[in-house]
Amino acid sequence: MESPLGTFERLLSLWIALCIGLGVWLGIASPEAFAAIAELEYAHVNLVVAVFIWVMIYPMMLQIDLASIKAVGQRPRGLALTLVVNWLIKPFTMAALGWLFFRVFFAGFVEPTTATEYIAGMILLGVAPCTAMVFVWSQLARGNPNYTLIQVSVNDLIMIFAFAPLAGFLLGMTDIQVPWETLLLSVLLYVVLPLVAGVLTRRYLLSRSGEAGVQRLVHRLKPASVSGLLAMVVLLFGFQAEVILQQPLHIFLIAIPLTIQSYGIFFIAYFAARRLRLTHDIAAPACLIGTSNFFELAVAVAISLFGLNSGAALATVVGVLVEVPVMLSLVAFANRTRHWFE
Repeated sequence: MESPLGTFERLLSLWIALCIGLGVWLGIASPEAFAAIAELEYAHVNLVVAVFIWVMIYPMMLQIDLASIKAVGQRPRGLALTLVVNWLIKPFTMAALGWLFFRVFFAGFVEPTTATEYIAGMILLGVAPCTAMVFVWSQLARGNPNYTLIQVSVNDLIMIFAFAPLAGFLLGMTDIQVPWETLLLSVLLYVVLPLVAGVLTRRYLLSRSGEAGVQRLVHRLKPASVSGLLAMVVLLFGFQAEVILQQPLHIFLIAIPLTIQSYGIFFIAYFAARRLRLTHDIAAPACLIGTSNFFELAVAVAISLFGLNSGAALATVVGVLVEVPVMLSLVAFANRTRHWFE
């Protein structure tokens, strides 16, 4: 089967690593430029970051078909598995791993305040189930595309109502003072409004040129979406440049629990799917949705709540670096074990 990932997408981790290096270099060479960008904010939302996030998220939201939710009753076990993993297991295991590693195992390597921010960034990743890249992972695993669409659409609707309360609850458990106004504003700005814009644009294009018109626009916007992601990485690591040069070990420390979380959640879901006797084209995308993260939302909320220079923002960006190679390895595993579900 031909891979939906082009050469650029397959090497996304490499490009992110290069952008990390570029961001650190620019942050040291031109700190005044990043200081000026940091001042461009309104209601704790940085305007430059907001533009980059919208550039990344809007093409993803175009793919969401809310009309597909009417088929939610068909084969409900796969959807139930996704929802249980995304909302009842994953956020809590992520918070537990963050606490365990940065309060216990890594306590001697990281200052307590910084550790708290790293835990917060991990929590924000854990309560943001993936929206866009799931379509790629599902296609690579030969998942049922219509069922994947239903799963993503239902998750996005739940995210509108569940993200802020769940994030606030888990952040509160880590002794972080939650600014609820900023958290709710972030959900409105980065979930509700892009989803509404995507649904309205999709409806207009369907009435004019059908599904082919939607796919043409998604294809045209794809380079801008990836460019927005890479520009965001440069920006965030530019703000973190001094800390990274002083403590490069921290990126590696953050990556360890994030990697354990990804593999752990996948295998919990995968073996549950086998016990539920799901077909492979339902089981694989259901497990991959639970494993992947809506890192664009996590990054935006981390910046809004804690600032561009925060450890929380750094932790969410390290999540981007970890996710692509981990997900590709899990797709390969799912394809090799297809016979388990026959």
